[in-house]
Amino acid sequence: MSELRPLGTTGLSVAPLIVGGNVFGWTIDEATSFAVLDAFMAGGTTMIDTADVYSAFVPGNVGGESETIIGRWMKARGNRAAVQIATKVGMLPVHGQKGLKPSVIIEGIEASLRRLQTDYVDLYYAHSDADLADQEATAEAFDRLVGAGKARAVAASNFSQDRLASALDISARNGLARYGALQPHFNLMAEEQFPAVYRDFCRDNQIGTLAYYALAAGFLTGKYRSADEVTGTPRARALGGMFNARGEKVLAALDRVAEESGASLAQIALAWVMTTPGMTGAIASATSLEQVEGLIPAMTLKLDAAQMAALDEAAATPI
Repeated sequence: MSELRPLGTTGLSVAPLIVGGNVFGWTIDEATSFAVLDAFMAGGTTMIDTADVYSAFVPGNVGGESETIIGRWMKARGNRAAVQIATKVGMLPVHGQKGLKPSVIIEGIEASLRRLQTDYVDLYYAHSDADLADQEATAEAFDRLVGAGKARAVAASNFSQDRLASALDISARNGLARYGALQPHFNLMAEEQFPAVYRDFCRDNQIGTLAYYALAAGFLTGKYRSADEVTGTPRARALGGMFNARGEKVLAALDRVAEESGASLAQIALAWVMTTPGMTGAIASATSLEQVEGLIPAMTLKLDAAQMAALDEAAATPI
């Protein structure tokens, strides 16, 4: 069993592997989702990551499908107190509006709570800062939710370092609930998306960090070795740009560590995220019990200094 890690200033402690909820109601149905969630919890994970917009991007869906399935699962299992729920707001339209306007945040949490069949979430994310929202108004809205007990803590996703810094300053200056965690895009193929200087900033400011896209759409599992293998498949867009000099070196480094350790490439890629200074954990999705069983060991996999250095070097390869 993996030791829990403090998640910044949120007051939460989490297992380093976070369950990705984007697949629920998208690539797997409710029954399979229940089985996958059961297996993740039995394996020692503690937090499920979802969003109100999952999966509005699927034809026939309207958003909230993932939250609805998670809510039904918690009700069926009677385990709300044992599970940490993280969800997000800002990308699903509320009365035709997206972003981080107070009305979107306030109405968004109410809709999420209904779907999740709970009266609070453990972590509530601003899903994106792309609209450059009025940060003071946003902070006041999130603070209202924390004060009302509807969110135990608040967090940011897809924020630049400058915007996260200014948000923290506004919260401190006005005595408002602050973002205690960040969800960045970070993996062996995208190290520059969350560079060391930003990771150091988060560590210095007690911001927990949970990487999304930790397996790079499956590229880091080693299943795909050439662009020809994904041409014409649903993964072509996500994976097509990874078959390059960096991709070759990353897979080669993963192969070497796998030979030394006996671990799978996916386990090593996740362990690298979990071991990188400034990182709290990694988010990963699974669509079968076999996949869950293949991911859980990443939480306790120990990479030595030489292995980390080899992976770091590969991740820094120019594309």
